[in-house]
Amino acid sequence: TLGTRRANGTNRTYKSAPVERLISSQRFGLGCRHQNVHAPLLAPGFGLLAPYLLRSLRPWPTYLKGEVGRRLLFAAILFLQQPKPLTEKMKNKVKWGVLSTANIGMKKVLPAMQRGEWCEIAAIASRDLKRAQAAAAELGIAKAYGSYDELLADPEIEAIYNPLPNHLHVPLTIKAAEAGKHVLCEKPISMTTEEAVTLLAARNRTGVKLEEAFMVRSHPQWIKAVELVRSGKIGKVRSIAGCFSYNNHDPKNIRNIIEYGGGGMMDIGCYLIYTSRLIFGEEPTRVVGVIEEDPDLRTDILSSGVLHYPSGHCVFTCSTQIVPYQKVQIFGTKGRIEIEIPFNAPPDKPCRIFVDDGADASGRSAEVIEFDVVDQYTIQGDVFSQSIREDTELPVSLEGSIMNMAIIEAVFRSAKTSQWEKPVIPT
Repeated sequence: TLGTRRANGTNRTYKSAPVERLISSQRFGLGCRHQNVHAPLLAPGFGLLAPYLLRSLRPWPTYLKGEVGRRLLFAAILFLQQPKPLTEKMKNKVKWGVLSTANIGMKKVLPAMQRGEWCEIAAIASRDLKRAQAAAAELGIAKAYGSYDELLADPEIEAIYNPLPNHLHVPLTIKAAEAGKHVLCEKPISMTTEEAVTLLAARNRTGVKLEEAFMVRSHPQWIKAVELVRSGKIGKVRSIAGCFSYNNHDPKNIRNIIEYGGGGMMDIGCYLIYTSRLIFGEEPTRVVGVIEEDPDLRTDILSSGVLHYPSGHCVFTCSTQIVPYQKVQIFGTKGRIEIEIPFNAPPDKPCRIFVDDGADASGRSAEVIEFDVVDQYTIQGDVFSQSIREDTELPVSLEGSIMNMAIIEAVFRSAKTSQWEKPVIPT
């Protein structure tokens, strides 16, 4: 990996790095879009590295030697570790309330949002008060409610994160909107296209912001992929191939309960459809699908589809009962982009995309673009919150989410009719 190009334009190698490289490394929160996420680590990190910095300044002035030097160094470390005064941005964080103690929220989304510059998780609700209180204690959340209605009635709460089971996405999102709260709703936005359309009326009537939580849209690797495509780096995009899978046979798992909107297409197929729309920058005119269902669970466990766009094709497979895997390949007339971990981008190590001109059939000649460590859930929360404060457009439009549902439904219809189907949005 020597010579790998980072997304910020610098070169990364694994040879010994000078002290200044270590200080500016991603471990201390520098060089990434959301620098303050890890900024508190900078002072202790400096404390560990300070002796090496001072050695690099030799010959030392006489007054820095011996006990005096150690005291000055200790005083500098203490100064750097002092809490900084709150900025206006920090004082003006959006106060969020959370509907349910769902695992995705507790383990991934909420801790990430708490590290953001624009988000304050102020309350959490569950139908079981003790569960809400335990969740609040675990994450350091100030308020816990024993019902969703109580949280929605809290006048301090400005925005709602809705990670409830799929069949409750629309009802609770509308209820939150009616209470004057902005809503970030987990995907899929609804159970059906017809249900999704009702969100438009709720948004227009209440004036709040509603967004489906496609966190990938804010990750730097997808922003870069879109930039490369729009710049013509790989020529005209003609085909996209994607796969997303995991292996889960548990009948009690929410993803495997048909009544709650379980199944691979709703859970992970939606990402493959959404990202192909993002890259092509247009909508498919027709789709064809092949789906295999679990005879006991009745959910789709192996789904493949072809989306016919005006500019080309997307071919995808998603499954809930094969080896865990994910990859997206974008093929153009002059090159190819591969996104190594397209959806579950790790929050603790760099992500990479590969840009290949086809010179070597093995792909070894591909340029590697590596991105600084970020948490896409942190970025997602901050972008939504900033949109509230500055009244800007959200990256994932509600109209686009409705189209995504229409495409999912068309794939299901095609699997039954064995014919091409057109995405249909009810009027």
